[in-house]
Amino acid sequence: MDFTFVSGNAALDLAGTVLSRRADPVDLLAAPADLERWVAACEELPDRVTADRAAFESALSLREAIYRLALDRLLGRRFDPGSLDVVNGTAAGPVCTVRLSDAGLHRSGDLPAALSQLARTGIAVLADPHAFLKECGRPDCTRIYLDRSRGARRTWCGMEECGNRVKAAAYRARRRGAA
Repeated sequence: MDFTFVSGNAALDLAGTVLSRRADPVDLLAAPADLERWVAACEELPDRVTADRAAFESALSLREAIYRLALDRLLGRRFDPGSLDVVNGTAAGPVCTVRLSDAGLHRSGDLPAALSQLARTGIAVLADPHAFLKECGRPDCTRIYLDRSRGARRTWCGMEECGNRVKAAAYRARRRGAA
């Protein structure tokens, strides 16, 4: 399965690796190899990391903490203290190395450095009072995304997946109603 990066923030994209949290959750990160593929696909992270079982569990813990904090922010609640501890503790970890060359930017580091980068990215968006977080408008989607659209009018996490589904369903409903 291909991963989707539509949340506008890598930490929110990590949280979005569980699809449809309210109905029938589908976890896209079922094994350490899935996490390795997700990190490689994320442009903001090193392209080659390895994940053992402990690092994989740490990543899942970070993912759930980021999701809880984003949901708290979205709903105007106080941040969950346990989730804050996980995110802040992970952010204090090692950093990725960045190198500029004529070919562009190259990031390197191990999985703990990648997780630390994700935690810091999550902290930055959750602490920004001007960041407008929304939950996708498709009923089955629970992805939280950063709305940077003009007037903050974005409705879906991504047009390709959710937006097209909603529009196609509305079109089919109109066609049935007209018939």
